[in-house]
Amino acid sequence: MAHGSTHFDILAPKSKFYHGPFGRICGDLPAWESPFSDQELFAIANEKMVERPGRTPGDLAGDPGAISDMEAEFNSDIPAGYTYFGQFVDHDITFDPASSLMRANDPNGLLNFRTPRLDLDNLYGAGPDDQPYLYDPADGAKMAIGEVTGAPGLPDLPRFQGRALIGDMRNDENAMVSQLQLAFLLAHNTLVDRARAADPGADRKVIFERARRTLRWLYQHIVWFDFLPRVLLGDIVKCALTCETVCGGRHVWQCGLDDLYSWKNQPFMPVEFSVAAYRFGHSMVRNAYQTNNPARGFGEHAAIFDNSGAANPDDLRGFRPVTPENSIQWDWFLPMQSSGGPFPQMARKIDTKLANALAFLHEGPAGDAMNVLAFRNLKRGIAFGLPSGTDVAQKFCVKPVELTADEPDSLWYYILREAEIAGGNGLGRTGSIIVAAVFAGLLKGDPCSWFTLDPCWTPKDDPLLRDGEDNVDDPAWTLASIIRLAGLKPDGIGFEAQGAGP
Repeated sequence: MAHGSTHFDILAPKSKFYHGPFGRICGDLPAWESPFSDQELFAIANEKMVERPGRTPGDLAGDPGAISDMEAEFNSDIPAGYTYFGQFVDHDITFDPASSLMRANDPNGLLNFRTPRLDLDNLYGAGPDDQPYLYDPADGAKMAIGEVTGAPGLPDLPRFQGRALIGDMRNDENAMVSQLQLAFLLAHNTLVDRARAADPGADRKVIFERARRTLRWLYQHIVWFDFLPRVLLGDIVKCALTCETVCGGRHVWQCGLDDLYSWKNQPFMPVEFSVAAYRFGHSMVRNAYQTNNPARGFGEHAAIFDNSGAANPDDLRGFRPVTPENSIQWDWFLPMQSSGGPFPQMARKIDTKLANALAFLHEGPAGDAMNVLAFRNLKRGIAFGLPSGTDVAQKFCVKPVELTADEPDSLWYYILREAEIAGGNGLGRTGSIIVAAVFAGLLKGDPCSWFTLDPCWTPKDDPLLRDGEDNVDDPAWTLASIIRLAGLKPDGIGFEAQGAGP
């Protein structure tokens, strides 16, 4: 007799009581049954969900109008750097390399290869003992850092035969997320130096853990207090995780959405989040970016993907060493004291249109429908049996968005449409609830987060961060703090003096 097998099949994956690597927060809702054939769904994705319908990869090559979307109509209020920070965070909490889009996927059968916690395991991997190649061979408490070939002093990720040696290969997918990964590596090394200066006799492992804890906690702070308020409705962020004074004057963080997402023994990653709601970032990607000055001339845009099929295109795709031209000038991507003029560049609005550069991906055979990102996302939602956006909104007591007959009620599309109707400067109410619920649950439920271990912790009180307090020009401790802590110059070329305040 297979003990429990029958009951387990009943509970997983639809039940809210199922706790595994992947699960559901709306398991009581039926799967959306698409009224569209694959051909019709492809037409929606290929014609209606791209910035300029009907363009082919050849049309985009060498066409400045196709790769430059500086027009105000595409701009949101969100600085462009947060598009790639969102990608970085996604790579920290979820990774499913085994699912197939062409068959029904049961979350019970999938393994999340990232810990569903905001713990920077995409940076630290399994640690210096288990993955020593991620660390500096001359100082095991520090992360390994590479250098751009032919450009002394210009840092890059550590590489072997061009491929990055990092905790998650996906963080080398494009120049922006690659250099964001680099900034976190450098920020850790700065914290190691500060920890060692404060306690010169401490063991290497003690120094490493002190630096890692401070960087993890600063990262968690940035996610909740900087990133999410930029992309979600403010009232939902405010009520999703609140600090309350309880008996004895203690402070405790309480989740306001734990009726929707909570876990007991181990966190699970809701597919409504990973397959639909958190994919809003695809809509934020621009066709092209100004990377730095003077290496790439002022006003000169680099395509995110040039889609021409060239062997080594002059674009921002990753999985290859960084070049001086593609080194990121961070005050052109994030609001910093040195930003000025038209900078920082803004992300595209969150809506149902994807940039032309994302219309065609080159991850499979030419002509493969699954290379159309919008179609891939729609098919993924169907394969996972996600409920309709309308059903989810009604479950949350949110007035549903009215869709036309030729619009799919796929949860991913619905969340983009809801955001579009609200102006495109953040998610609407349904999307905000899902995303806020998951992040609040991950942070509050993590036994090692500062929300749990030290509820009154703030960056300005942390001794490793306080060292550079006199140089702080942004007391809010935003994503720009990581760039400053890393010692990167805003122009992207070289370093500031090590130890400069974040």
